[in-house]
Amino acid sequence: MPLELDPNMPIELAPLAWMIGRWEGAGVVGYPTIESLNFGQEIHCFHDGRPFLEWHSRTWALDDEGNKVRPLATELGFWRPLPDNEVELVLTHPTGIVELYYGTTSPAKVELRTDGVLRSPHAKEYNAGARMYGYVNSNLMWAMDMAAVGEPLQSHVSAELKRVSNH
Repeated sequence: MPLELDPNMPIELAPLAWMIGRWEGAGVVGYPTIESLNFGQEIHCFHDGRPFLEWHSRTWALDDEGNKVRPLATELGFWRPLPDNEVELVLTHPTGIVELYYGTTSPAKVELRTDGVLRSPHAKEYNAGARMYGYVNSNLMWAMDMAAVGEPLQSHVSAELKRVSNH
């Protein structure tokens, strides 16, 4: 599905315009403290005319045949493009964690690292993350490294999604 630019999109969103839409796909999650598994994902990224993007991602475990087994992670957030190809991403999770990422944009690519992590007293230990998003062959590809539960920053999750809608 070709990307159609929204004439009502604020110019500040231009570096992130390729992310706008509804995306679906699959990936793999793993970490030394959990068993690796395949997951499905849906992302909805959009704007309401103001110079930020709203972000909603949800994932679910998949069985060997690709069927949904159970919900996994949900995140809600906002992408805030800044001058000089800088960007912020604020994410909230229902597990009691809030993340503030800071990074840079380049054509069809975003690289971010956590600038701050806030956890409720009942959330599991999570200390830092690094994410990379890219627009490759019309697909949204992303990967995340994580430092948590006593482990150093290392590969945690990656996925490839196809755009199913421009809205």
